[in-house]
Amino acid sequence: MADLMVNTRDVILRLKKVKHEKKLSLDKIIKLMEQNNEYVSKTTLSRVFAKGSEDQSFRYDATLRPIANALLDIETIETYDDPNIQAMKSILKLKKDLIEELTGELKGYEELKTQVEHQQKTIDLLNEQIAYKDSRIDKLLATNERQSVIIERITERLMTCPCRSESRG
Repeated sequence: MADLMVNTRDVILRLKKVKHEKKLSLDKIIKLMEQNNEYVSKTTLSRVFAKGSEDQSFRYDATLRPIANALLDIETIETYDDPNIQAMKSILKLKKDLIEELTGELKGYEELKTQVEHQQKTIDLLNEQIAYKDSRIDKLLATNERQSVIIERITERLMTCPCRSESRG
C-alpha cells in the first residue's frame, strides 16, 4: 500500500478490492451511500465496478467520493487505521475540501459574471437612451435655428415696412 490513492485508477481498483473482500452487492453499496445521505445511480455504480472501468473516466466528487466514503468511510480518520489508510483518507479528504472550495469560488465567479452581464445590459440601454435623446436635441436645435432665422426676417420686415412709417406720421 505504499502507493497512495492519488489518481482515479488507483481509487477504482481499491474500491473493487474492498467490494470483493466485503462481498458487497450493488444494492448494499447503495444502502451504505444512503446512510451517508449520498447517492449514485445503480447504472453508474455498475459502470464503476465493471471490468476495465479503472481505465475509464469518472467524476471524483459526484461518483467516486460517495462510493469511497461508503466503502472506506473516508470522511473519518480513525486512530486505529493503518498509517497508509490514514494517509489515503487524508488525501481524499483534502481533495474533497479542495473541490468544495473551488466549487464555491466558481459559483462566486458565475454570480459575478451574471452581475456584469446585467450591468452591461443596463449600460447598453442607457447608451441607447442617450443617443436617442441626443438626436432629439439635435432636431430641436435645428428647429430653433430655423425659427430664429424666421423671426429675424419677420422683425426686419416689420422694421422696414413702409406702412410702419406712414402710421407714425
